[in-house]
Amino acid sequence: MKNLFPYSNSNKRYHTLDFFYKQRFNQKVCKISLDAGFSCPNIDGTVGYGGCIYCSKRGSGEFAGNKEDDIKTQFLNVKKIMSRKWPTAKYIGYFQAHTNTYAPVDKLRYLHNEILQQEDVVGISIATRPDAISKECLDYLEELNKKTYLTIELGLQTTNEKTSKLINRCHSLSCFEKMVTELRNRNIEVVVHIINGLPYETEEDMLNTIKYLNNLDIQGVKIHMLSILKNTKLENLYKKEKFPVLTEKEYINIVIHQLELLKPEIVVHRITGDPKIDDLIQPKWLTNKRQIINNIDKEMKRRDTYQGINKKTSRM
Repeated sequence: MKNLFPYSNSNKRYHTLDFFYKQRFNQKVCKISLDAGFSCPNIDGTVGYGGCIYCSKRGSGEFAGNKEDDIKTQFLNVKKIMSRKWPTAKYIGYFQAHTNTYAPVDKLRYLHNEILQQEDVVGISIATRPDAISKECLDYLEELNKKTYLTIELGLQTTNEKTSKLINRCHSLSCFEKMVTELRNRNIEVVVHIINGLPYETEEDMLNTIKYLNNLDIQGVKIHMLSILKNTKLENLYKKEKFPVLTEKEYINIVIHQLELLKPEIVVHRITGDPKIDDLIQPKWLTNKRQIINNIDKEMKRRDTYQGINKKTSRM
């Protein structure tokens, strides 16, 4: 049966990362999450203190390697496990935890070279903030991009400046736009993180974030559901104000509307959150990642819809 959606080789009605990798590399590619022990300028006082209110002590690196191990050991340990399931796969080293350009360039170069020297590695992915990439670092990333397949993952989370202040992002929308431009001027691919269900945001706010991204030269997006985790400032806010939390049905509906607006060539790297169960306070339904993904697929099929179907009305 021929796929009606051009960016799919399965039953998906959106542009999945697996499809993108198979088109680019002609085989399965796995990302290996790493924790290089970085901090964050929003934690140490450079731009703010305490970090974003939803951020855990691991800096979103709960499923990354053990930071007590060196970066090579982390990579090889995870690769050994993944290779049992995908023996012919290639790999991308994903520097995930905290802010992964927040270090001297010499240190970054060393860490990246450690990964690039490993067998079957085809690229590097770096999660960071738009205000944490210096001019020197940009020049280095341009150099790195010529050596391997490189993606920079920038946290945005929302285009609502009021929400951004509430969650303590400590950077402006103009700062984000400038960094996207700087990276694209160097031909570096950009993936943007957004969060649905942030405190007091409406569906219109979440759809406006997608419309905004459609106006930028980005190559991918990660859609998360807000996780309220133990021992975070967000936990304290939730207990104090009991702000509404999206139900699974509401989340699925919003994600589908976002996908309908999103330009079809933009790769969807993630479509839900992936919290550590022991740390999760709300929403409890977020623990069943596979079910959420399957329900999104089923509902998109039921509605006979797909990514980009409403792209003509998706620009702000």
